[in-house]
Amino acid sequence: MSENLLKKWQKGLEKTRKVAFGRIANFLGTSELNEETWEDLEALLIQADMGLATTVDVIEALRETVREEGLTTTAEVIDALKGELLNRLAVSDRLDFSSKPVVIILVGVNGSGKTTSAAKLAYHYQQEGKSALLVAADTYRAAAIDQLRIWAERAKVPMVAGQPGGDPGAAAYDGINAAISRQMDAAIIDTAGRLHTRNNLMEEIKKVHRVSGKALPRAPHATWLVLDATTGQNALQQAKAFQEAVNINGVILAKLDSSAKGGMAFAIQKQLDLPILYAGLGEGIEDMQRFDRKVFVDSIIGG
Repeated sequence: MSENLLKKWQKGLEKTRKVAFGRIANFLGTSELNEETWEDLEALLIQADMGLATTVDVIEALRETVREEGLTTTAEVIDALKGELLNRLAVSDRLDFSSKPVVIILVGVNGSGKTTSAAKLAYHYQQEGKSALLVAADTYRAAAIDQLRIWAERAKVPMVAGQPGGDPGAAAYDGINAAISRQMDAAIIDTAGRLHTRNNLMEEIKKVHRVSGKALPRAPHATWLVLDATTGQNALQQAKAFQEAVNINGVILAKLDSSAKGGMAFAIQKQLDLPILYAGLGEGIEDMQRFDRKVFVDSIIGG
């Protein structure tokens, strides 16, 4: 990883590091490992929005490691903590672009960063030498279509939009066919995310899935959930409704740079059993990065 990219990760995770994780090294350096130390460490992890269940798992495993291996120095305990945190971040396979286009559906609630993530993902693929087409299938909000159009222009990628108030399935169908005819590497479909009509929303997302398969056999090839890191554990509760509706196989963690709740990343595998694929580390079009679990852990704790 380049030095510039490493700095981007460190800057993007500054809030999470300052609020909790970055204090762990100082805290352990001035404390003996006793019962009170473990309770204080547990409180720091919960403060970072790791969630109670994941925090308890990490503390229990860390205590076991310290006891079994006889760890005594601050450096040894921090390394063991990093190991425990790494174990709670799943490793993911890369998408297979050998048959084109790869169809990716993005789902998530309104305000999660889904529309901007779609455009940033398209730009990311362009930087890797792949072509991408954006599909605006949130047809019920004209603002969503306009927003995606603005971001598509920034990313310099083509876009297909459904009619405002029209059928989102038809928008997805037309978008995939456009990607086929233009021989694009990827079609990225932005879907609706209204929570107040959740049952209708989930039926619409199921329909977009079904229609994708009619436009292109075996599509969609990926369905990724966009989570807003600033909402922490609340985002995981919302996620379960989407998981029940469709087969989700990965997470994009948006707005990490705006969040002091980066600890929620460690609860994603435990609660959702999904890998984090990409992270949003800033507001710019270039600020979507492939998730690197080691760099993530090193950036929030130090080292």
